[in-house]
Amino acid sequence: METLLDSGATGLVMSSEFARKQGFKLKKLERPMQMRNVDGSFNKEGPIENTVEVNIYYQGHRERTEIDVIGGQKWSVILGMPWLARHNPEIDWRTGEVKMTRYLEECEKQWRPVQGKSGWEKQKEEEAKKEVEKRK
Repeated sequence: METLLDSGATGLVMSSEFARKQGFKLKKLERPMQMRNVDGSFNKEGPIENTVEVNIYYQGHRERTEIDVIGGQKWSVILGMPWLARHNPEIDWRTGEVKMTRYLEECEKQWRPVQGKSGWEKQKEEEAKKEVEKRK
């Protein structure tokens, strides 16, 4: 199993098999969410019903966040657009190298990707609202 960065994914997701094998404690969502697979089809395992709270470590980068848990997948974790937009890493697409050089002060704060709407777009809207409120 592998962890993937995916600019086409609209959320952060973990396979239920990986969550089970790693012993993560599942947290039930108030409302299940329908989701589509990478190919656009609905997940045959049904809607997302659980999340897990995790620590992410990468190249000295550390953060705590929640990730949605879905069934029927062959990978372990996908970090999609909410994660990429929040961290804005430098990515060398030719070599696959990812450098965590920006927004490191934000990484120490716990966060939860916003559900609903079109994933990362709503996340950006929420962050913009918070920024406006900070300035007041």
